Amino acid sequence: MNPILKTEDLTYTYNLGLPDATEAIHSINMEMEEGGFLGIIGPTGCGKSTLITHFNGLLKPTKGKVYIAGQDIWENPKKIRHFRFMVGLVFQYPEYQLFEETVAKDIAFGPKNMGLAEGEVQDRVSRAARFCGLSQEMLTRSPFELSGGQKRRVAIAGVLAMQPKLLVLDEPAAGLDPEGRDTILQELKQYHRETGTSIVLVSHSMEDVAKYAEKVLVMKDGSIAMYDDTPRIFARAEELLSMGLSVPQITKIFMQLKQMGLDIDTDVYTVKYATETLLRMAERGNGSAT
Repeated sequence: MNPILKTEDLTYTYNLGLPDATEAIHSINMEMEEGGFLGIIGPTGCGKSTLITHFNGLLKPTKGKVYIAGQDIWENPKKIRHFRFMVGLVFQYPEYQLFEETVAKDIAFGPKNMGLAEGEVQDRVSRAARFCGLSQEMLTRSPFELSGGQKRRVAIAGVLAMQPKLLVLDEPAAGLDPEGRDTILQELKQYHRETGTSIVLVSHSMEDVAKYAEKVLVMKDGSIAMYDDTPRIFARAEELLSMGLSVPQITKIFMQLKQMGLDIDTDVYTVKYATETLLRMAERGNGSAT
C-alpha cells in the first residue's frame, strides 16, 4: 500500500534568486501511513507551516517532490487542483475566511466548487456539520452571529465536507478557551476514528499532540530533528527541552520525581499513561514484598 503522504528531498527557498533568499525547509524526507494521525511540532520559525503548505500544492518545491497517495502532485501542474481537493488544509483562525449568508452555504462552498450534484452537496453539509457538533438549527443562521468556537467548527466543517483523503490542521484550537479547545480536538479525533481519514495536526500544545497523535514529527531549523511513534518522542523529553520546546506537564512531573531519586520511568506523556505506569509500579512493589 502506498503511503498517503511522502516527500523526497523537499526543499523550499523564499525569494529564490534575490539577495534576501531564505531556505525555509531543507531535504525533508518523510512518509505517513494512510489512516494515521500525525502531530508536527517545533520552535517558531522552524518551517512547520512552510512544510504543510506543500502538501496540497499551495507552494511548489524549490527542489524535491511531494506524493499524495503515490502520485507526484507536480508531475502535471494542470492537475494540481485535483490534489487541493484530496488534501484539506485548515489554517490558523479559519473563521476569518467565512463569508456566506448562512452556515450551511459556507460549508457547501467547497463541495459546490467540486462540481457535485446538489443532493450530494447537502448530504456532505449535514455529515460535516454533525461531525463538528453543529445543529440543524445552526445551519440556517449567519456564521457571524456565532461564538468564536462555533465559527471555528463551521470553518473546519467546510473542509470536512470536501471529504479529503488527508486533513491538515495548523493550530486548529488556537485562541480558544480550554473547553472549546477540547471540544474541537475531540470532534476531530472522533472524525478520524469513524472515517479513517489521515490527519496531520500542527500544534504548539504538547498536551494536545501527546493526547491525540499516533506519531510525531519534530522540526528544527527547517529540517526533521525526530520522527517516531508518540511514546518514543516524549521519552526524549530532555532533548525536546534542549531544543526550546515544552513537554506535557505530566512528563515534567515524572522527570522531577526521577531527579528526586524515585526509580520511575519518564516516558510518560498523558495522564492515562501516568496512571497505568504508577499502577504497574505498585504491582511490582507488592510483588517484591511478598
